Amino acid sequence: MPDPSPQKSVSLLTLVMTRLLLRAVFLAMVAACLVVLVLNQEIGLAPALALIGFMLIVAAILPAGEIRIETPVPAPPVPDAVLQPVSAFADALVDPCFVLDRRGFLIHSNAAAQRQFPKVAVGIPMTFSLRNPELVQAIDAASRAATTRIIELHETYPSETWDKVVITPLRLPGIDWAEDEDRLLVVTFQSLTELKRVEALRTDFIANASHELRTPLASLLGFIDTLLGPAAKDPAARDRFLGIMRGQAERMSKLIDDLLSLSRIEMHQHLRPTGSIDLAGLLREVRDGLQIQAKAADVEITVKLPEGAATTIGDRGQLYEVFENLIDNAIKYGASGKRVDVLLEPTNRTGFRHLVSVIDHGPGVPAEHVPRLTERFYRVDADTSRKKKGTGLGLAIVKHIVNRHRGQLTIKSKPGEGMRVDVLLP
Repeated sequence: MPDPSPQKSVSLLTLVMTRLLLRAVFLAMVAACLVVLVLNQEIGLAPALALIGFMLIVAAILPAGEIRIETPVPAPPVPDAVLQPVSAFADALVDPCFVLDRRGFLIHSNAAAQRQFPKVAVGIPMTFSLRNPELVQAIDAASRAATTRIIELHETYPSETWDKVVITPLRLPGIDWAEDEDRLLVVTFQSLTELKRVEALRTDFIANASHELRTPLASLLGFIDTLLGPAAKDPAARDRFLGIMRGQAERMSKLIDDLLSLSRIEMHQHLRPTGSIDLAGLLREVRDGLQIQAKAADVEITVKLPEGAATTIGDRGQLYEVFENLIDNAIKYGASGKRVDVLLEPTNRTGFRHLVSVIDHGPGVPAEHVPRLTERFYRVDADTSRKKKGTGLGLAIVKHIVNRHRGQLTIKSKPGEGMRVDVLLP
């Protein structure tokens, strides 16, 4: 008999040591129990020592147990007449595809499968590397019943993914194999991750939009009932309630406008703008349009522009909306800093020509909130945002417009240090 390999020797030694250790632990526990019984005078010392000696003798005589390591025996090689056409078929697919023999051993994987599942190696059972119980059962069922199995595979490590897995038995005519051996399994993976994420976004969007519209609508209905009832003949209450109702109606109108704007941007997301724009003139115009809000908040808007024109390709209306949103946000949420700085300068970053920065000196936001600020309806403080008539869509609109212009949006903020938003444009 050939000598065992070093790997098998290590495995055998590990198993033997484990069993001996467990046996020693068991004997120690029995001895401890006997000591307690002796101390409590529930058993004599001599019988206890005799029992411990007997157990030691038995433990020494009994073998550690038969240890057997079984390694799977590889299946017979697949003839080239079968492997070549099946491999060519798998390589033509853009989705990950594995070809298994009748025992579940991997005989071929295409390039997409090797990229997505680098640990799955040819020559071993596929289920040794992909240990998902649903996948193991589906492969076994497809092999035994010679029928197609379709499952949805959900993995959470190292990142959350969803895949539609199709396991299909395959027989090639004209191959001289035994009946049980003329069947292969083709396993294909189709990613559902993006679809699941889009569906989650859609669900969240509908829920958030419904909530944002329902809140002011409920307020309006409540004040209307009050005006029709107790406050019908109270002029002071009527004027106050009508003012609140107007504010709620304006909030709903702003929200609907933002939703429509976001919808229009997404509709043309794939079309790159072609107009020529002077960024310096555009920023001056945005600053002038927000002077009333800035004065009301006691905030000064300073604009630093390069000499001459700074021209870029883009949609003037959409870029106006970008910088109007950013400066308006800086005025609303950074008013305590008393100043908003707008900078336009050239940049040497690859693929970009202009950098526009909007900087406020307000309270800033904690770092954990920064990556989510461009999500729809995401707010660091919902109550503060509603009081300042924010819809929670401003930065989402900014992100989509910048993406349409093939630009880049960066947000930096720390508590007590304000917020800086950089927009890179080509």
